[in-house]
Amino acid sequence: MKKIYTAYLLAAVGIGLLAVGVYFIKTIDDLQGLLAVLPYLSVGIGCVIFGHGMGEIVLQHASNRDPAAAKDLEIEKKDERNIAISNRAKAKSYDMMIFLISALLFAVAIMGIDLLLLLLFAFTYFFIIMYTTYYRYKYYKEM
Repeated sequence: MKKIYTAYLLAAVGIGLLAVGVYFIKTIDDLQGLLAVLPYLSVGIGCVIFGHGMGEIVLQHASNRDPAAAKDLEIEKKDERNIAISNRAKAKSYDMMIFLISALLFAVAIMGIDLLLLLLFAFTYFFIIMYTTYYRYKYYKEM
């Protein structure tokens, strides 16, 4: 019950963010700088949160209608082979992401964009690398 309540809450928050973003896009014309991006960011985040909430709602209703299929889906999620495949796919996509983000960071730096935005992008990239290094070291010590 708590999970379905959370899903409805997420869907409502998503609709709220979406509505606020659309309202500000339609009514305010003279925003500049970062404030000009904020309504569009609100629309994007609202859509993502709404989609996640609706996905959970649909999944809960489908599992209530067909408990056998829900049990099969749960077994499929917890299967070791599927978990290993998922982890391997994540590792491959992470490897590609590192090269793509570094190339994009280099291209953006050459374009001469605002230093604050470039530093934000660089620190995000640095955080991802440090996060990976931390867990790699942690797992190395465990195994």
